[in-house]
Amino acid sequence: MPQNFNELQYVVGTPEITEGMRAVKPLRPFDDDVIAFLNDLSAELRKVREYPDVATFGFWCRRAALLKEKAKIDDVNDRFGKGVVFHSTPSNVPVNFAFSFAAGLLAGNANIVRLPGKPFEQVEIISAAVRGLLAEVHQNLAPYIVFVKFPPVKAIADFFSGMCNVRVIWGGDRTVAELRQSPIPARTTEITFADRHSIAVIRADAYLAAERKDTVIRNFWNDTYYSDQNACTSPRIVFWIGEKKEEAKEDFWRRVHDMAAKEYTLAPVQSVGKLNALYAVAAARKVKQVKTGDMLVTRVVPEETDAALMDFKYNSGFFFEKDIDDLSEIAGVCDLRCQTLTYFGVEQADFRKFLEETRPAGIDRIVPMGKSMDFSLIWDGYDLIRQMSRRVSML
Repeated sequence: MPQNFNELQYVVGTPEITEGMRAVKPLRPFDDDVIAFLNDLSAELRKVREYPDVATFGFWCRRAALLKEKAKIDDVNDRFGKGVVFHSTPSNVPVNFAFSFAAGLLAGNANIVRLPGKPFEQVEIISAAVRGLLAEVHQNLAPYIVFVKFPPVKAIADFFSGMCNVRVIWGGDRTVAELRQSPIPARTTEITFADRHSIAVIRADAYLAAERKDTVIRNFWNDTYYSDQNACTSPRIVFWIGEKKEEAKEDFWRRVHDMAAKEYTLAPVQSVGKLNALYAVAAARKVKQVKTGDMLVTRVVPEETDAALMDFKYNSGFFFEKDIDDLSEIAGVCDLRCQTLTYFGVEQADFRKFLEETRPAGIDRIVPMGKSMDFSLIWDGYDLIRQMSRRVSML
């Protein structure tokens, strides 16, 4: 039983709550008590000023926003949660666990959430707020919520995997493969968020015409440097379309560099990592580096862009970039691993035409620059509410 695991730490909930979860009755999606709990959690977290990602989650889970999401589900009254969801969340994106947990709870389930192993203050802030609400106003939801920490110990993963009705795995191909060594019941649904990459498209003329270029740069920063490009939503390739590309690139990257010089700390190990990535791609493909004077912004121009280029991706401000004349030229990198396309100055009609004509295997989201990390209940092509709930059909 879980209390026998010395490596297992309970942050929210207890071993007894975990053991009782299989007997807890599932809720309907967007249950009133769940919305009330998340709305109170929102109020607590929106007070946090030092961590914008915490406040962003708080804003996302306010009542008004959740009711809008509920209105999108036309069969809520025919659905119940599937039971117990085991969430294994990534170690490098602090607040991801909260969105995954909220989605599982909104779908009507009891939730066991494996928190990031790295120490993040954001995780502690959110966990403390959840504990406080469950201890006082929302005791009725305590049987549905457990947060735990544990190292990669197979016996613990086996226990949680063996009792769940849905298993959600974030963290990439290696994490997915590792957790799949722990069997799940035959009817358990598995949702996996494997290794993904993202891209950006900027229309040069629109950028040059933008009155608030610093806002454009801040939005790009939020998509990339804010998460140190560790998020799957962070663009790895920047495609430039339109006229006056060179003029636009010179101004754009100068401003990105200036912001990085003020707000970003590049550790020596990161510089070495970027050099290694540059040498690796240069040894395998025809590329050239755009000289920038230091390592804060690394720009690599490949002769050709295709899906294999992403085998050489890196973080810490490491970007491939390519000039294109037509959106169809980005299709080569849009394989199954391509998740989000962020854009500036390109019309949605152009993207609809691109999708219809090329029908790429990848791209699950097309969002304006600065919105790449905005969580949605449809993520990586998964409709999370429907995936984590069951529909009762009646004739």
